[in-house]
Amino acid sequence: MTEIMVNCYADPDFVHAAMKKVTAFLINYLLAYRDTGAAGVVLAEPLTGLLSPDLAEEFSEPYVKEIVDAVQTDEFLVIYHNCGNNTIQMIDSILRTGAAAYHFGNAISMKEMLPHIPDDVVVMGNVDPAGQFKNGTPESIREETLRIMSECCPGHSNFVISSGCDIPPASSWENIDAFFRAVEEYYQK
Repeated sequence: MTEIMVNCYADPDFVHAAMKKVTAFLINYLLAYRDTGAAGVVLAEPLTGLLSPDLAEEFSEPYVKEIVDAVQTDEFLVIYHNCGNNTIQMIDSILRTGAAAYHFGNAISMKEMLPHIPDDVVVMGNVDPAGQFKNGTPESIREETLRIMSECCPGHSNFVISSGCDIPPASSWENIDAFFRAVEEYYQK
């Protein structure tokens, strides 16, 4: 990752050549996946979350858009995931990719992100997977889930509560269950 980030400045042609190859591979892979009957994929971009908005616009947006345009249909959706801390600053570029839905990590405030998302676009996030699902308690995950939902659900019917990224291995089932109970509790109010 360090090399690719340095090469965005030192050798951008090399980065673009690598991105073209990766994009072609991913399109073929996802088309084969779609042909099996899958309903969609989550396209995670951990490196882009480390780039500046300008670099993300150059080295991510066109390639993600190409992938989305090539594989997404009404029956096969692409969910874009970025867990970087500068996604709010690069949201216009992210939205131009045309993914069916967007998922953000807990490095940002979903409350601050939501005003940037059109009402007809699904946005998901962002209970801390390590801090809550793996290392929290049932009570702490309940409180955090309810806090995020209280901030984000009113006025945003396009918001879906979820973890901010992959649930870490060895996360307790008690914490996972507490998350789902908190979601039920919120909607029973």
